[in-house]
Amino acid sequence: QVQLVESGGGLVQPGGSLRLSCAASGFTLDRNAIGWFRQAPGKEREGISCIRRDGSTYYADSVKGRFTTSRDNAKHTVYLQMNSLKPEDTAVYYCATRGAHGSGCLVPGTYDYWGQGTQVTVSS
Repeated sequence: QVQLVESGGGLVQPGGSLRLSCAASGFTLDRNAIGWFRQAPGKEREGISCIRRDGSTYYADSVKGRFTTSRDNAKHTVYLQMNSLKPEDTAVYYCATRGAHGSGCLVPGTYDYWGQGTQVTVSS
């Protein structure tokens, strides 16, 4: 049974950092792509980062240079390191997984399994 559990969200001041974790079970981590998404109130879910099976990573322009995705296969966990946070980064953050897929890995509709989400609030 595939399961994803996010953690690490919270309240942080602008310019601060947070590290989100996505603990995975029920599948082999490096055989699936893992995506990070976020959804702010009144907005559509946005793909912000992903890590493919081969370890390559991709980022949306809105977070490029500030966010970093990494994977620890031994811990079955994917991380999203978020630096230089801005108020517009406030959202519920989700991780998701999918198997082999030909489409870009930042497209929410291509993912099969989702975590419950963790709230990130950037405010002074």
